[in-house]
Amino acid sequence: MRGRQTVRDMVLSMAVIGAVVAVIYMFIPHDDKAAPVKAVDYRVELLTARRAAPYPVAAPEGLAKEWKPTSVSYAKAEGSAWHLGFLDPDGEYVAVEQSTVPAEKYIPRVSQQAAKTARTQQIAGAAWEHWEGPRYDALVRRDKGSTTVVTGTASAERLTQMAAALESRHDPK
Repeated sequence: MRGRQTVRDMVLSMAVIGAVVAVIYMFIPHDDKAAPVKAVDYRVELLTARRAAPYPVAAPEGLAKEWKPTSVSYAKAEGSAWHLGFLDPDGEYVAVEQSTVPAEKYIPRVSQQAAKTARTQQIAGAAWEHWEGPRYDALVRRDKGSTTVVTGTASAERLTQMAAALESRHDPK
């Protein structure tokens, strides 16, 4: 008799837990049709950064319209740091990061702790280092006075597409 009560009690407990979960699910807001990430217009920030930065600031030109710019910033006080974030056509994140902060400190920070590999690649006439990490991979170009990092969750092919599309300019006042 005791064994039947234990099974019955367990079934009743599971039913009560299921009912509580169903009620919670119904009353906690969730949106299966969440608004897609909105594109940002980065033209003003790009012009400002190209005037203020002590290095040629990179931004892509000629990318397909499926690349969606999602974030932009320039912080002179933080090593003249330029950031331009995108969602690629596959919905993965790609960022262009530039700064005058020493590369040894800057690259791991913006690449989410990626580590340098022995591979390099020529992209649009420049040598790019391959970095791999647990979260982001990266392509790194070291220039005189600044470092450019193309990083994110996107595939190596998409990172390469972004690096190939970059045009670097400096528009002093």
